[in-house]
Formats: sequence, C-alpha cells, structure tokens
Amino acid sequence: MKLKENDKIPNSEIFVLENGEPSKKNIGDLLNNKKVIIFGLPGAYTSVCSAKHLPGYVNNIGKFKQKGIDQIICISVNDPFVMNAWGKENNVGNKILMIGDPFLNFTKAIGAEVDKSGRGLGIRSNRYTMLVDNLNVIKIQEEKDTGACEISAAENFLELV
Repeated sequence: MKLKENDKIPNSEIFVLENGEPSKKNIGDLLNNKKVIIFGLPGAYTSVCSAKHLPGYVNNIGKFKQKGIDQIICISVNDPFVMNAWGKENNVGNKILMIGDPFLNFTKAIGAEVDKSGRGLGIRSNRYTMLVDNLNVIKIQEEKDTGACEISAAENFLELV
C-alpha cells in the first residue's frame, strides 16, 4: 500500500446507495472534519470478510464511539447495491456506512489493489483498517494476505485508537 501514516486521503469518487439509487460521492466530503475508521476488504460476501471483518466492526461500534470515532466506513470493490445488500444481511443499519468502489478509484489511489484473478475475483482491495482524522491518516494496518484478518480486525484495531 502506498498510503502511509501522516498522509492525506486522496480525492476519490466512490458510491453509496441513497434512497435505493447509486449516488456518486467524493470520499473527502465524507471524511472532512470527522474522526473516521475506514476498513477495506477484498469483497462483500467473501468468506473472511463476512465471517470476521465486517461483523467485528458491527459488534464493536459502541467501543469505537466511546473513543471519539464519528463514523465507521466499510469499502470494497463492489457496486453500491451489493454493499447495501451485504450490510442489510449483517444488520449494519446506520452503524457503518457501506461504500462501493466498483472502479477501484479509491483503492488504486491508496495503492491497495491486489490481483485475485487466480481465484476468479479479478483486481480487488487488500484488507486494511485505518484511522483518519480530518482527512489525515493517523494509523493504518494492512494485512500481508487478504485471507488474514488479524491486525485489521476491529478487536485488535480498537486497541490502537
């Protein structure tokens, strides 16, 4: 990943589902003047993402709020419809903002793209979690392997916030 601690989040277009329709947003607008946790992952409905990464943040939302986190964002190389459906299945509600990065705009801008073509997934995002305060990266943890969810897991990242 080329994005490092103390870097500023690059301006990138992402997508969210609003009122049942895809809405293009600039990620900077979502992060401006906020303390945010962003966790990126290879794909909605994939095994480790569904079993550990997303549920960990859903289950620990209160602990992050107690530490002054304004928002938690989940971002993946999926379209906003898929991200919304996956969020519903995991009872995300309004706890976590589910963002689609279908064109890898954000993922490539931070250097997190990884080729998973051998597994039939194409270009995806590596697994990471970062703490961002007013667009500045304070802490970032990137897994060496997308199949692992240890240093980027909510329970472990919580100790770094």
